[in-house]
Amino acid sequence: MGERKGTNKYYPPDFDPAKHGSLNGYHKTHALRERARKLSQGILIIRFEMPYNIWCDGCKNHIGMGVRYNAEKKKVGNYYTTPIYRFRMKCHLCVNYIEMQTDPATCDYVIVSGARRKEERWDMAENEQILTTERTEKEKLETDAMYKLDHGGKDKEKLKKALPSLSEIQDYQSGWKDDFQLNSTLRRKFRTEKKVLAEQEEKDNAVRMRTNLSIPLLPEKEEDKKLAALLTYQTPDCKQKKGAFTSHKYIH
Repeated sequence: MGERKGTNKYYPPDFDPAKHGSLNGYHKTHALRERARKLSQGILIIRFEMPYNIWCDGCKNHIGMGVRYNAEKKKVGNYYTTPIYRFRMKCHLCVNYIEMQTDPATCDYVIVSGARRKEERWDMAENEQILTTERTEKEKLETDAMYKLDHGGKDKEKLKKALPSLSEIQDYQSGWKDDFQLNSTLRRKFRTEKKVLAEQEEKDNAVRMRTNLSIPLLPEKEEDKKLAALLTYQTPDCKQKKGAFTSHKYIH
């Protein structure tokens, strides 16, 4: 592959490897072409991917995580020996410029200007999770014996407070250890319910056949039984006789 790439390039007659070094040096161009047009200012054009969801301050629109931009990258400082880079890009929905930079202390990106972050971060302290030890606190634990002793005492107090809930969780989980017994219990319950449903289905079919109905029947309720006991049924002949008797009474 290297030989084919070399033979496919055109080398002018006045090209001198010792003088020019490469074809880019001969043409006085950079290997990155247009992306290096501001390299003299310490700026390199890169393809930047939005690390999280933001709101643009210019058009107030939402920009989702993963949207890519051609951003100007430059070094603005150091965190110990780790360089801090800043990225400047133009919003694709308006003329507003967004600036972000790396934050090695928190392993995150921070917004400098032009936008605001959509807060979706998980707070471990609010959700009672174990917090990660920060670098400064870790160094203090390694160097300060009194601080380490005090920190250990606080951890023991937290453990005493958490023991009841931990014991409850362990008791709850212990009930799920015997998989075979749980499976047998569930299958037995399923067979019993299936038998009851089959018997009820037979009764419903018998009622539908007797009454010539084709609609599904709902389960019986005590309220329905009491209401049905209070109802009285009469034939049309009875109503006619009753009406005739009433009219004869008013006539006389």
